[in-house]
Amino acid sequence: MPSYKYFSFTLFLFVISFQPSTAQTNKNVTIVVPASTHVRITFGAEKLKQALTKAGYQATITQGTKASGNQQIVIGLWSDNAIKQVASNYALTASRDTSKEGFTIQKDAQKPLLIAGTDPSGTLYGCLELASQITETGKLPGKISLTDKPEMVLRGTCVGVQKPTYLPGRDVYEYPYTPETFPWLYDKALWIRYLDMMVENRYNSLYLWNGHPFASLVRLKDYPYAVEVDEATFKKNEEMFSFLTEEADKRGIWVIQMFYNIIVSKPFAEHHHIKTQDRNRPIIPLIADYTRKSIAAFVEKYPNVGLLIALGEAMEGVGQDDVDWFTKTIIPGVKDGLKALRKTTEPPIVLRAHDTDAPRVMKAALPLYKNLYTEAKFNGEALTTYTPRGKWAELHRTLSNIGTVQIENVHILANLEPFRYGSADFIQKSVQAMHSVYGANGLHLYPQASYWDWPYTADKTSPRLLQLDRDWIWYKTWGRYAWKSGRSRPEEVNFWGNQLAEKYGLPLDKGKDVLEAYEQTGEISPKLLRRYGITDGNRQTLTLGMLMTQLINPFRYGLLTLLYESEAPEGEMIIDYAEKDWKHEKHIGETPVQIADEVVEHGKKAILAIDKAAGTVPKNKAEFARFRNDVYCQDAMANFYAQKARAALAVLRYKYSNDVRDLDKALPLLESSVNHYTDLVKLTKDNYLYANSMQTKQRKIPMRGVDATYITWEEMLPVYQKELDRFKHVIDSLKSTTNTVAKQVVPLNSATVTLESPQTETFSIEKGQRVFSDTAAAISDFAPELKNVKGLKLAKAKQQTERTSLTFSTTEPVKLLIGFFNEKNPKYLPTPELETDASANDYGQSEIKISNAILVAGLPPVNIHAYSFKAGKHTLNLGKGACLLIGFINGNQEITPFDAGLAGNKKNIDWLFE
Repeated sequence: MPSYKYFSFTLFLFVISFQPSTAQTNKNVTIVVPASTHVRITFGAEKLKQALTKAGYQATITQGTKASGNQQIVIGLWSDNAIKQVASNYALTASRDTSKEGFTIQKDAQKPLLIAGTDPSGTLYGCLELASQITETGKLPGKISLTDKPEMVLRGTCVGVQKPTYLPGRDVYEYPYTPETFPWLYDKALWIRYLDMMVENRYNSLYLWNGHPFASLVRLKDYPYAVEVDEATFKKNEEMFSFLTEEADKRGIWVIQMFYNIIVSKPFAEHHHIKTQDRNRPIIPLIADYTRKSIAAFVEKYPNVGLLIALGEAMEGVGQDDVDWFTKTIIPGVKDGLKALRKTTEPPIVLRAHDTDAPRVMKAALPLYKNLYTEAKFNGEALTTYTPRGKWAELHRTLSNIGTVQIENVHILANLEPFRYGSADFIQKSVQAMHSVYGANGLHLYPQASYWDWPYTADKTSPRLLQLDRDWIWYKTWGRYAWKSGRSRPEEVNFWGNQLAEKYGLPLDKGKDVLEAYEQTGEISPKLLRRYGITDGNRQTLTLGMLMTQLINPFRYGLLTLLYESEAPEGEMIIDYAEKDWKHEKHIGETPVQIADEVVEHGKKAILAIDKAAGTVPKNKAEFARFRNDVYCQDAMANFYAQKARAALAVLRYKYSNDVRDLDKALPLLESSVNHYTDLVKLTKDNYLYANSMQTKQRKIPMRGVDATYITWEEMLPVYQKELDRFKHVIDSLKSTTNTVAKQVVPLNSATVTLESPQTETFSIEKGQRVFSDTAAAISDFAPELKNVKGLKLAKAKQQTERTSLTFSTTEPVKLLIGFFNEKNPKYLPTPELETDASANDYGQSEIKISNAILVAGLPPVNIHAYSFKAGKHTLNLGKGACLLIGFINGNQEITPFDAGLAGNKKNIDWLFE
């Protein structure tokens, strides 16, 4: 597929008249296609014939017939002779605007109807547009003059060939293509339905996401043992991939296979006694050669399939390794495949700008390969705002200005699942922001919910609902605005009102009520996450709620500040608001109190709207009832959060006032919050299987999800009840005593391990002790809990230029305490973040155990994370950057997270709730 270029967004849409000609009583219609034509034009002609037949016409398709008569429809490219002949009758010439996928439809009385495309996809879309009008009106138009084209170059959806949980013996993203794991992958009828949905909504790209697909699709002469599937499955995969790409091509859809770097197949890893993935290992020739040959074999076998490259997560991000891997392994692999085919047309490569310095990588890659695109997340792994700003917006604009197409990825939607979402207004404004704020020209759309559980939804039904059916409005809205984003709001209200009226057999005014319910609920989850959330990633399940400690001490949970700085309007977090309120300072922008009020109001309006439509639903009653229940669920969730946020502000005031009366004010609010959550449990218990489709150890908020635990609201209710009970008890205790009991220091017990490498001296956690072997930097203060621990004294300069690696053995479970400097700087080892590193909790290390635990003269404060190991021999690979290896402690000793307060922090009040 040739490279796309930017084009003008100008749309020529002329007045359309549907006055039938007198000759139109003749129901015989001939569709004329070129003698030699593209499969997309043939497909479009068939769709047009089906619409005519349904409308009562006798339609036939002929090839190469000379155009004549007003009952002919002549379709093709502007360059076709038949098109030129008919166009001359209309005094039309091919437009100078040869934008991809554009088309013209022209019809006057007593003349053939003309459908001319700038390319086969344009002709296809012209046929579909006419077919849609015939279906809507029941007849061929007697007169029409329409020229149209898409705004966005790429308009794509994605399907994750992945699962909610890990496969036995495998790690994240490792899912071979097999009928046992993915029965739907081999369901041709389902694929046809999905591809038809795509072309109906004018999508032109399909992304398949998988960690390492090559070992399921190609064999390598040099690594025959790398194949992950048996012979029968391998043949099925070949057949399915060929089927899928051929059917997609008919519909103008470009298939793009995504993969993560660096992941190798399980049999390859076992053969060479290496891990399938290790973010912090260096690039070695064996893995580079295997990957290059895998890509070459894939390109040779499937030359019309694009590639989406994720350089981050499975290899250390943002560094020269990314540049080298892309330019010395991936691009050469593609070129090797082309050379084997004796072809020079470059298949498209999309570079994912996640956990990598994409502008730097593109600068190095463009001289080597021209057909490149970039892709970045629109609002992280959520949907939060149509007013993006800050550093994230700057990155997108930088990518857009490179000169290639920047694609906006609407990714995961962790804050929306599992409830239905269809706010046309929010989505339209989001697409407009992609253009106006980001300068982007492409869309890559994830499923609205249950990405990890494709093709099913989370609804508790038998049989299970398909996302394709339930979330039709999600796909239709994004597709509509990717084609044209500047549609007038009043017209859109009428359009979607009609769509929903037709869906449920309602009059237009009731259809608009359903739309209003979608619009009102569509604001709730975005506002809640952007003002109260910890992260924009899927380590947080917003609809399951949040703990009070997560609201009053978000930094303890690895707060992703990008959420507030770029993916939300200017405003304040709960902790900011409380401090300003205490100091009587002016509040700025969107506030937590404002959002509490707004989401409650959105919930009220949504219920009012859906109830107005509920009395007279003659069609799709069960689905209407499910959507209505979703509205009530989101109202309960809005009230739960609003009351808990208000309680959090009262609790934070106590942090400054030390007045127990502030806690008294918080108590009824927290009780009300739990009551609303109880309502949410009742609404979801019999209607949903789960809240979150990712059910692995990566989930952290509100609770750590291991082995599909804490995936329902019913599981979370006792947690919130316990939180409330603890709060009541603490208030009673505070009122019954006038003396504050000092916190008892519980020293951490040092553990003995056998350190094999590196050979290094240790240091005691004491004031004045040097922490590096090559600098004079020494401890100036520390949390007393650390006084018995022995640190490992490494060279700071070496840590900054080479990966830190530690090999040791132990006869009992241990935890290794690692200190991370609390400053984002290439000089320091990055903290474990699940937003960018899927392996960031493999050792239970993603949570800060002791904040501001050590002060080292001249360096930022140190936060401590704990890495857990079982008895045995271990090698831990860390990335580049300075950190402190604080030492080993007994693996059974638990550390209740706390802030040591050495950096001037105000007192910690998490103990009120735990």
